[in-house]
Amino acid sequence: MKKEKKKKIRPEQKQNPPGSQKKMKPQPKVLKQEKPKGKLNGKVALITGGDSGIGQAVAALFAREGANIAVVYLKEHKDAKETKRLVEEAGQQCLLIPGDISDEHFCNSAVKKTASHFGRLDILINNAAEQHPQKSIEKITKKQLLQTFATNIFSQFYLVKAALKHLIKHKGTIINTTSVTAYRGSEHLLDYSATKGAIVAFTRSLALALVKKKIRVNAVAPGPIWTPLIPSTFPAKKVAGFGSDVPMKRAGEPAEVAPAFLFLASTDATYITGQVIHPNGGEIINT
Repeated sequence: MKKEKKKKIRPEQKQNPPGSQKKMKPQPKVLKQEKPKGKLNGKVALITGGDSGIGQAVAALFAREGANIAVVYLKEHKDAKETKRLVEEAGQQCLLIPGDISDEHFCNSAVKKTASHFGRLDILINNAAEQHPQKSIEKITKKQLLQTFATNIFSQFYLVKAALKHLIKHKGTIINTTSVTAYRGSEHLLDYSATKGAIVAFTRSLALALVKKKIRVNAVAPGPIWTPLIPSTFPAKKVAGFGSDVPMKRAGEPAEVAPAFLFLASTDATYITGQVIHPNGGEIINT
């Protein structure tokens, strides 16, 4: 059977990792124009990868709903400053914390800085991740394998451990970003998909471990979303057609994913833990 050619739905473009949101064409949409309801008034959220894409959209939406935000990011300072602008525009405070979440010491420091600056920590969003497409498993080096796991899943262990005492105190919530690849796989993202599968298992297991402490743990599994991760890791031609193979025939916007995080973080989801929400453009997957 002849393979269907992906439709070109945006300009071909390529960046170096981890990518810059400001250079993307078109710019990702990180906010919907909806009236805030104060669902997170008085809360403090720490968001990894909050400088751009889904993380930035979550930070902006949470701020509009009344939360102060700590943004943990690697080195994308310009994008992080835009997140800070969006948070402050909503009338909330934003603390920027640059560093490498694959380092446990840094994770401990980030949580400490957040709690010290705001006086509390209610919501932990483990969102940051990296991916390195390879044509075959033989191309995946030990260095790449360890780095992908350290960033994508080890960091979640580090941050949860560091944040736990604060979350217990305020009956907080944890939301992890997994991926549609955890369920359907990806032939060119073997190590990335493996970490995302681990995140699903981690979410379900942690939910059981923390339910008696009144901490809810859930996850969001996005499908193809238009973020800096895409032009910084895929070939330009693939970027041009990215997302065209899902039922909705397009990639999602970060602003279309952020409400799933808000729902799970708010009192709307008080009877939900150990679950995964799937904003993926209509792809049916085995949950």
